[in-house]
Amino acid sequence: MSDTTCDSNGTPLSDGDSVTLIKNLKVKGTSVTLKRGTLVKNIRLTGDPDLVECRAEKVKDLVLRTEFLKKA
Repeated sequence: MSDTTCDSNGTPLSDGDSVTLIKNLKVKGTSVTLKRGTLVKNIRLTGDPDLVECRAEKVKDLVLRTEFLKKA
């Protein structure tokens, strides 16, 4: 794997990009489920190329795996 953060299709991601979820995701520790197709705006890259930080709907400071994201 390279050090570049990429979405599920291999498209490079950068800070401030918008992404769409490709799968329903249950958020641990809450009763919230993020639905497939949810648009997440203004992501932030982490030191790990498999993870991005973001805010979605009612959940603040969320970390998502890039394998469940598609660049919008």
